Amino acid sequence: MQAQLKWTDGMQFVARAGNGPALVMDSREAGSGASPMELVLMGVAGCTAMDVVSIMTKKRARLSGVTINITGNRAEEHPKRFTGIHIEYVIEGRDIRPGAVEQAVRLSETKYCSAIASLNADFSSAIRIVESEF
Repeated sequence: MQAQLKWTDGMQFVARAGNGPALVMDSREAGSGASPMELVLMGVAGCTAMDVVSIMTKKRARLSGVTINITGNRAEEHPKRFTGIHIEYVIEGRDIRPGAVEQAVRLSETKYCSAIASLNADFSSAIRIVESEF
């Protein structure tokens, strides 16, 4: 895995992984892109969401939507690492079994999600299932 980051101006950078699309990073104050720490949260959300969708698909769940709401708490002192991260999984679909979702989330958080495993933070999570039609 590799990525490249180029400085454009001020605190703005453009990043690209392989031949993928460009991603703009900026300071929170300038606001023309996500901050590096926001991207870390997005990476965790994407990693665990992919796991949960993969596991639930294998269980033949009838998903119509998955939303991850993620919140990170940071230390006051530098390097201001994440000390706590809370993930809310909102799973939409028809006849979704709560036990299956709980198992998928547990497997992602404890076994499969390399982004979660890479961070030294306390993780908590909640699951909300929304019954919906396709």
